[in-house]
Amino acid sequence: MKHQIVEKNIGLMALFMVLAVSVGGLTQIVPLFFQDVTTQPIEGMKPRSALELEGRDVYIANGCVGCHSQMIRPFRAETERYGHYSVAGESVWDHPFLWGSKRTGPDLARVGGRYSDDWHRAHLINPRDLVPESIMPGYPFLMERPIDATQTARKMQTLRRLGVPYSDADIAGAEAAVKGKTEMDALVAYLQGLGTLIKSKR
Repeated sequence: MKHQIVEKNIGLMALFMVLAVSVGGLTQIVPLFFQDVTTQPIEGMKPRSALELEGRDVYIANGCVGCHSQMIRPFRAETERYGHYSVAGESVWDHPFLWGSKRTGPDLARVGGRYSDDWHRAHLINPRDLVPESIMPGYPFLMERPIDATQTARKMQTLRRLGVPYSDADIAGAEAAVKGKTEMDALVAYLQGLGTLIKSKR
């Protein structure tokens, strides 16, 4: 009869639901904080270069994550098309994560090194020149937008506070590394760095 009391009291029912979801969620989430496979970078991983870091910001600013995921699931259909499935250690230094869930365009987790820099530039300028059925918009204006080199070192300093192991030398050389580069250069550099470490071990 006790269950009837709960069923008739909406407030009590809501309380029990919140408790059940909280306990269930915590028992699955909390252990992940203590597993090396989810908290440690994969072997050989290095922080993104200054140009790649700026390219990641260009990727975010132009909404690329809205159409391209960066998370290959461990299913045969996905690994045959995109490559090795994604592992948590690849993303431990990403703030924010860009896993995404929408695939209007293909997953980009392993796109690094798959095409040349020139291919990426041509594709970003007018995707239909290379993929006639593409519905992706063109981004030719990225070639005309210079990177604001004065902000790169600050971005690295902030990421270092969040645990990304940038050295003093990385930060000191950041402005020179991106000076005179365009947003197109930066975005291509970012794309060329995606997923290359694991792909090289396949």
